Amino acid sequence: MSSSTQRPNMVITVLCGTLTSLVVIGFARLAYGVILPSMRSDLGLSYQQAGLLSTVAALSYVCFVLAGGLAAARWGARASILFGMLLVAVGFTGLTVVSHFWLIALLMALLGIGAAFAFAPMIALLAAWFPDHRGLVIGCMSSGVGISVLVTGLLVPQLFALFGEQGWRVSWGVFAAIAFAVSAIIALFVKNPPQSAASERGPVPADEKWLIYRNPRVLIVAATYGIIGLGYIVQTVFMVSFMVESGFSEALAGRYVAMMGLLSIFAGPLWGWVSDFWGRGNALAIALFLVIVAVGLPLIGQTKTYFFCHYLLVGLSLNGVFSMIQTSATDQVAPRYIPIAFSFATLFFAVGQFLGPAIAGWLIETTGSFPPAFTFTLVVLSVGFALALLIRRFPKELAVGEPSEAAAPTEQAG
Repeated sequence: MSSSTQRPNMVITVLCGTLTSLVVIGFARLAYGVILPSMRSDLGLSYQQAGLLSTVAALSYVCFVLAGGLAAARWGARASILFGMLLVAVGFTGLTVVSHFWLIALLMALLGIGAAFAFAPMIALLAAWFPDHRGLVIGCMSSGVGISVLVTGLLVPQLFALFGEQGWRVSWGVFAAIAFAVSAIIALFVKNPPQSAASERGPVPADEKWLIYRNPRVLIVAATYGIIGLGYIVQTVFMVSFMVESGFSEALAGRYVAMMGLLSIFAGPLWGWVSDFWGRGNALAIALFLVIVAVGLPLIGQTKTYFFCHYLLVGLSLNGVFSMIQTSATDQVAPRYIPIAFSFATLFFAVGQFLGPAIAGWLIETTGSFPPAFTFTLVVLSVGFALALLIRRFPKELAVGEPSEAAAPTEQAG
């Protein structure tokens, strides 16, 4: 594992992080929904098969997210990121040519595994290189997701128009080319941060990992991240349907979603910058409160104004919530343990993403309406807000320090 003591250029390194999130989260995880209709029609897939493919990618991410963090701690974040990026690139490439369902499922699994090995280690690398600007650099990285939503929404329909029924294959091919290009950029410009004396001793021992997994502050951050994952995915999956069921056109809903995506590009860096100066917990609590207000507005009344304000507030705040909870996960432990702690917290987030649509879908089917599902989301996010208030009280001292300190970790607050 090669490392450097000379701090790299911040702009270039953060750009690599932004491109990483664009590829492994935006293209590998979110673009599937845009490509799916054409892909399903051309291959003759049932809706059940289409849903299974999405589940395979998500489940692969959940199963390997801890492995990605451990790999970064053992062999260095750069190696883990490159491995994950190349897996994603290979997955994209395969999707341009295969037609058999189970081969497609295998390739979708590669996308999930690759995202697990690339995303969390890149967050950890940025946090380790730029500790005084963690909120800003992680916020900039999160903006890659918003950029990918815009790129996908503009590019993929054009490719469908140009290439007809093969447009979905060309779309995956374009994503593959971008993934290989980003891998080359990372190989050229990304460096591992300096190793600590503990890191040079080899793999992280099991007892040190359990100090992280059992730490109250790490668990509070992880639980908050899980609750955010559960709440945001319900909004993502069902809010457009709620708006359409309330009598508004899909075109209007689409414009509101586009506005939300555009705002989210700037929200992450802005809130991250604010949190670096004002405090992580303070900024997280305010941003999460705005998301709660946004979710509550359509419950007050299903009018155009309420839906517009909902998407406006979500665009201004949600990406900031992601940036700050992700940064909070890196704040609790020594640099040696950041990949492990962040991957552990991300596991909670991924589980929340699984549970949210299932619970909300059951509530909608059972009651025949959307308000109960969003009332549930409101309650869940309110619990997250209470946990964010606990995060505000965390002391500045690390919850889990280097091994010499870890044997007697600091008293936990909150």
